[in-house]
Amino acid sequence: MTSRLKTQSFGPSPADYAADMNRYMDEGFRRGEEIGNRGRVEFDDQGYLSPSILEAFGEHGFYIFENLVDEQEIVALRRDVQALLERAPSGNDMEIDAQGRPAFGVGFRRSPFTFVKPLSDPWGGTDLLGGRHQTKMAEPRPDSDAPSEVVYLINGMCHYVPSGLLLYGHPHLLAIAASINGDDFVPFNDAIFVKQAGLGGSVSWHQDGVTHWDSPNWDPGIHGFNFQVQLYASTPANCLWVMPGTHKLGRIDIREQVRQHESERLPGAVPLTCKSGDVTIVNRQMLHCSFANVSSDPRISMTFGFHRRNSVLGQRGALSQNSGVVYDEDRIRRRSGVIAMAVDARRQARPDETPFRYQPFDGLDHEFHYDPATFDDRIREYFFDDLSI
Repeated sequence: MTSRLKTQSFGPSPADYAADMNRYMDEGFRRGEEIGNRGRVEFDDQGYLSPSILEAFGEHGFYIFENLVDEQEIVALRRDVQALLERAPSGNDMEIDAQGRPAFGVGFRRSPFTFVKPLSDPWGGTDLLGGRHQTKMAEPRPDSDAPSEVVYLINGMCHYVPSGLLLYGHPHLLAIAASINGDDFVPFNDAIFVKQAGLGGSVSWHQDGVTHWDSPNWDPGIHGFNFQVQLYASTPANCLWVMPGTHKLGRIDIREQVRQHESERLPGAVPLTCKSGDVTIVNRQMLHCSFANVSSDPRISMTFGFHRRNSVLGQRGALSQNSGVVYDEDRIRRRSGVIAMAVDARRQARPDETPFRYQPFDGLDHEFHYDPATFDDRIREYFFDDLSI
């Protein structure tokens, strides 16, 4: 059985927290409506992202592509992610799921699941992930009948989520990556963020990049970008919040920002509200966060990013279990091969769709043909070769 959280006295109640956030969220939503920066994806005659969209992304550091992933694909993704959640351990270090069955992931080299206490901020104010989460978010007091732990992240979407591998080969998403990071773009990592209704934890204000802040070649795009494919509608209460334009400011003293405003409710922020099937793209250098989800609406986001090749080659790993590993040509080829495999898997699943041509592996279709044998060789546990900077 899932253990229950003991009543705790710290933090506001979920109702008080929501009431306290209402004005901030309303103001942020209106600000986002004024900026806009959303619409259908558009490409030019060469298959690259429309210059107007590239300009808007460069100016604000984000864009929302509306209805980019079709309903059939969203249904498959929901089904596969829900199947994983149903087989998740009932808590960290547990070997059974909520139904008392052997849990998925027990005995793996790394569990697919990361757990947190309900409504908590697990990284804020710690040295985790390069210490980039400089301040801690407010942590509402969970209800007394809340579980002691909830799933927060699921990793390995290309290995454990069949529809996730197909999503990774989506031609429009990969064309966007090529438009921003060049035809020889390389992958970053991926994670499925799970913000359960009334339970989902927060992610404190941070900038994702670690490696290149002091580089003589620094520019606003040097740390790459992330996609988030939304499986359900996202609201100001559960979505990602961004500070437009901050990707161009260099490394920000977040502690000082929070101190000045005496709150994590920093002025000028915008919530990236979406419908299911919408896709957000966010510059990794932009200041962003998400608040504890005390609402009745869940958010599940398929999150994966891409880099410029020259931002990664020769660099040492950061943010992951691979810290200190040098990203040489062999490692980049291994990890990038997942893109080529995903493209072929999608080609087989959607023969009427024009597949993306990934330049680094163009003409090597025979080597990256998707089948059970190549899956075991090239996809299984691919995340140990992530390229985090």
